[in-house]
Amino acid sequence: MTNPKKIESNRKNALKSTGPKTEEGKKASRMNALKHGILSQEILLPGEDESALIKLKEGFYNEFSPVGDFEEILVDRIVSSIWRLKRLGQTEASIFRSYEADNSFTIFSDNLSTLGASFIRDGNGANAFSKLSRYESTIERGLFKAIHELQRIQAARLGKTVSLPITVDIDVTGVDTEPFS
Repeated sequence: MTNPKKIESNRKNALKSTGPKTEEGKKASRMNALKHGILSQEILLPGEDESALIKLKEGFYNEFSPVGDFEEILVDRIVSSIWRLKRLGQTEASIFRSYEADNSFTIFSDNLSTLGASFIRDGNGANAFSKLSRYESTIERGLFKAIHELQRIQAARLGKTVSLPITVDIDVTGVDTEPFS
């Protein structure tokens, strides 16, 4: 446990640290905490194709034709989720590529493998696949939520009847919750 003297010293030192001042310094330090980028705040990561992201965004804007800020935010969420799912596919391919028959990982030096290598380090090696799967589920849930909400809002804007989301109430009273008892 940290003693009070050490805590006070840390607080004083923290006041001296103000971070980067210039735009160049801020831009350089923006990605310092980035591990693998799957859930990054930034949609476009270093080494990714900006023109492909722009093309994807334009395609979805043409397809959904958002009206107003809220619909645009939802389309941006959809684009972001799909871009991240593509990144997950690349990461998974990179992990498979680096996983050798003797169950060890080999890190390759090309740009695509950087994602997989970062994820392997962050995901404790063999655990990387299950962690990747959890991220994929999270991103897909967000994607479908955004799509459904956008469709609901657009239908309401066009004067169509919008049904409420379906909810399911599950009663487990009296159900044996012990497996294999």
